[in-house]
Amino acid sequence: MDIQQEMMAKAQAAKAAARKLAVLSTGVKNAALLAMADALEKRAELILEANAADLEEARGKGLKRSYLDRLMLNEGRIRQMAEGLRQTAALPDPIFEGDYSTVRPNGLEIRRIRVPIGVIGIIYEARPNVTADATALCLKSGNATILRGGSDAIRSNTAIASLLAKAAVKAGAPEGFLQFVEFPQREAVDAMTHMRGLLDLIIPRGGAGLIRHIVENSSVPVIETGTGVCHTFVDESADFDMAVNIAINAKTSHPSVCNAMETLLVHEAIAPEFLPKLSWAMGEKHVEMRADEKARAICPEMKEATEEDWSTEYGDLILSIKVVPDLDAAIAHINKYNTGHSETIVTKNLENAHRFQREVDAAAVYVNASTRFTDGFEFGFGAEIGISTQKLHARGPMGLEALTSTKYLIYGEGQVR
Repeated sequence: MDIQQEMMAKAQAAKAAARKLAVLSTGVKNAALLAMADALEKRAELILEANAADLEEARGKGLKRSYLDRLMLNEGRIRQMAEGLRQTAALPDPIFEGDYSTVRPNGLEIRRIRVPIGVIGIIYEARPNVTADATALCLKSGNATILRGGSDAIRSNTAIASLLAKAAVKAGAPEGFLQFVEFPQREAVDAMTHMRGLLDLIIPRGGAGLIRHIVENSSVPVIETGTGVCHTFVDESADFDMAVNIAINAKTSHPSVCNAMETLLVHEAIAPEFLPKLSWAMGEKHVEMRADEKARAICPEMKEATEEDWSTEYGDLILSIKVVPDLDAAIAHINKYNTGHSETIVTKNLENAHRFQREVDAAAVYVNASTRFTDGFEFGFGAEIGISTQKLHARGPMGLEALTSTKYLIYGEGQVR
């Protein structure tokens, strides 16, 4: 088998389907999405069997608990995937919608409308739900897609992609709109990153290593997503109970995801009273705490933090803790070590809240809420394609509009320049 040739064939098929998908009616796209949702629920047993085999192999490799949690599917998670498809069907169709119009002094009428990007490649790691989320958003936004999931979820992803493709085509979607890459070899990824002219965009979802490799080696445009070194700053005026609840949620509700908190910063004025409460609560959740010298002087049970901890995305029940002298120091620390994802301040001081939101450089900046809300579903976008941590062409949770480009339509009456 020649992987390069196979990948080229998939890309050409997706390109041909993209032309048809770009002009597909909203009604047909929505019917396809609803059929896909039904297929997932009706064939849940097939997906769970495939997932069980993936999990067994992953456990045999000794993969860590947080990675296994990302990989694992159950009936509830399959229902969530199906619900995401239905919610995407219910969203307004952005294609051909106008967002600008003007009439120039010479009489030219100019309109700008949204159009599909074309063929989008998604390269992702363990989470099988990405297969459904990515397919849904690409279909609704009129884009064909090539999906290359991680080798650890190959059986789960193959089963999901096959069900989705068959259901959608039966409902009227063009044959070939969804291409799933069954090859676990790295060669398949390298082929995708050099298909300029066939692929219009690549979106990597996964760890820092995967994203860095794609960004540094791709000749196809890339949107960076996902890496999340997220912070919570507990300000001098913070309500302690609120701060503890937010911190516990941000760290422990789903520690393997990119919007989980990795570092907690505490104002030095409240650290002697606040840190023992926090330490007890985190200890109850079995969180390993790594702290700076000032925090350890208050809570000696915490381990010593290293410089590396401040820039580490743990993806696990590990938290780095630092005591800072003021808001300026908190903002400086965050802007030095964060990855542009999600940051939050817990405070009663409105001026500090506004300063924090203005000066912290991140896609999502919260006041008195957990960073765990940075998510397409929570923001009302339906399923998300990823969370962009760059500034071009999209930033933050990427919904339908982020998967479109624009076209100008100009109407004249014989004008010449």
